[in-house]
Amino acid sequence: MSTRKGPVLIELEEAPGAGPEAAAPVPDLGAPAGAAADGRAMQVVATLGAKRPSRLARFFWAALLGLVGFVASLAAWNFVTRLLAAEPVLGWIAFGLVAAVLLALVLIALRELAAFARLGRLDRVHQAAEAALAEGDLGRARQVTGQIAALYAGRPELRLGREALERQREELFDAASLFALAEAEVMVPLDRAAAAQIEAAARQVATVTALVPLALADVIVALTANLRMIRRIAEIYGGRAGTLGSWRLTRAVMTHLVATGAVAIGDDLLGSALGGSVLSKLSRRFGEGVVNGALTARVGLAAMEVCRPLPFGEGRRPSVTGLIRRALTGLVGRSEG
Repeated sequence: MSTRKGPVLIELEEAPGAGPEAAAPVPDLGAPAGAAADGRAMQVVATLGAKRPSRLARFFWAALLGLVGFVASLAAWNFVTRLLAAEPVLGWIAFGLVAAVLLALVLIALRELAAFARLGRLDRVHQAAEAALAEGDLGRARQVTGQIAALYAGRPELRLGREALERQREELFDAASLFALAEAEVMVPLDRAAAAQIEAAARQVATVTALVPLALADVIVALTANLRMIRRIAEIYGGRAGTLGSWRLTRAVMTHLVATGAVAIGDDLLGSALGGSVLSKLSRRFGEGVVNGALTARVGLAAMEVCRPLPFGEGRRPSVTGLIRRALTGLVGRSEG
């Protein structure tokens, strides 16, 4: 009798409800029992971004910066003059280096001023568009669309849209229709690029929050991801912001979110985005990541509204639910269908 060699397959009857979806949620040892996901990291980021320093704090930091600058400049002056008296060659080298540092500081200041000017230009166009829509002023609407065409004159990817806008602008005799044309021909490609940035930031924040259990790691990642997202959205719409401009823009966005209560998120939004009661089947840590990702999407939409030179037309504003669905595709499976 020959002995059979090879693998042995043992078939077991699968018990009903024994799949992975029926497993108990992974316990989160660092959270209180029964605590629900609330987006703690994004709550902290929004509070920090919207918090405006007091006048006393601003006076203190301005005085401290002035004192440090005065002491540093005086020390540099004494160092260069003494070195010139002792070693003229080395003194002139030090003088050139100090002059190079001063030139770099002047260029940085000019870049920051240019960034503020670009953001201010976007804001003025946005306000003019809102006024033209509210009053139904066709002349002002044509002026605003001309400013938009000039604003994106150096963007080759928008050339066809600008040409279509210039060709059809005089054929429309209604401000709302004119802005709808500008939105369809010029704004749509920019909105898609901004939405892609929002989805990438939401995905990053959700993933890190869910998979990295280190203390404050989710807050740091959420802060850096949101700052980078807001800056890139501003660049997409033509308002390339410097360091100070980015912080000012971020504070404006976060202040708007806190004032409108948009940093609070409910299970109704997440349920519609992820399907059914999926959060009840996930660990609390994963649910926290989903909430932080959803709040990041809301921050991105607020940044679009702030940076966009045209207000959103009817039906043009991206949906938070749609952004969350696309951003978290692959991270969370639908519980239905």
